[in-house]
Amino acid sequence: MVFEKNRYIDELRIYRRELHKMPEVGFCEVDTSRYIRGKLESFGYEVRSVAKTGLIAFRAGENIEESIAFRADMDGLKILEETNVEFESENYDYMHACGHDGHMAILLGFAHYIATIKSLNKGILFIFQPAEEGPGGAEVIVKEGILEQYNIKHVFGLHLFPGLNEGEIGIKPGAMMAQTAEFDIDIKAQSGHGAVPHKANDGIIVAAQLINSFQSIISRNINPIEGAVLTIGTINGGERRNIIAENIRLEGTLRAFDKEVYSKIKNRMRDVTKGLEVMFNVNINLEFRDMYPAVRNDRKLLRSIIKFLPEEKVVEIDPMMLAEDFAYYQESVPSLFFMLGVKNEELGYTHQLHSSKFNFNEEVLLEGIELYNRICEGLNIY
Repeated sequence: MVFEKNRYIDELRIYRRELHKMPEVGFCEVDTSRYIRGKLESFGYEVRSVAKTGLIAFRAGENIEESIAFRADMDGLKILEETNVEFESENYDYMHACGHDGHMAILLGFAHYIATIKSLNKGILFIFQPAEEGPGGAEVIVKEGILEQYNIKHVFGLHLFPGLNEGEIGIKPGAMMAQTAEFDIDIKAQSGHGAVPHKANDGIIVAAQLINSFQSIISRNINPIEGAVLTIGTINGGERRNIIAENIRLEGTLRAFDKEVYSKIKNRMRDVTKGLEVMFNVNINLEFRDMYPAVRNDRKLLRSIIKFLPEEKVVEIDPMMLAEDFAYYQESVPSLFFMLGVKNEELGYTHQLHSSKFNFNEEVLLEGIELYNRICEGLNIY
């Protein structure tokens, strides 16, 4: 059966625009889930709910012992849209600013195509996953045992990416995106009058020393060849200008590609806080929340797939400190995650992900379906 991707542009455009109007945050994708269910059922699939608001649909193959999966994330972001498109968000203060509307449109279009094929050699599972932006719907799906239930051997996913030209396929063997954690730091010092600081214990001084010490971890404790980021994004404390600050709170993020580097940074942060507690006679509470593992593309699987992709479109990209919960699938089965370029300077599609002005040329969605089709051909799915 010849795959004619251009037949799907009109329906892809409709899916994308209708989904774009209804952005919802993680595990609250009620309208989105209802819309997707309706489309999948109209294609003839039996649809199953997973991970609260997520959905899966399965097309069995002749080999019942082996299947692959394709994943699209469903959630939007709390961002006020500024694209001025005619199909802008109808959910005030929320927006599909990370391309998830496009991801869902691609997977819906591909599911429709697969429904037209007479028979498959191996099964295909379509995963519409909630809460990629947080707290992580992929982990829930894995823990629910979905991959084992459908004998999933590989999972594939993609992300629209303005860092590549429209239609380019970005891939990196091995570590492609970082492991990440959030951290909160609460400093408890001793307040007093700003005119007599020697009778108090200034939390701001402690915070300043802590920030400087943390920055030296990356530059002096980590091999320069290794990639890592330690960023403090917020700092709050104090009551007014003439009062010594007693309570200071700092919030930040930690990212690294290697698990050992990641653990080493966390341990050094703990050492620094303990030392500052003794040095300044204060209490410091450091709390980590481990988020997503690193996205690591299986090298063997990539070698078997890449020869089926259009050579002129494939670009090996540098590792990125961005995070993606697709990593949970990769920890379970050998899997691949791609970047699909959407940068088009001529049409003005240059805004970055999570921008209130992020948008893309909908014809690039056809490239997503083509990518998934070539993966299936390469793995002898049909």
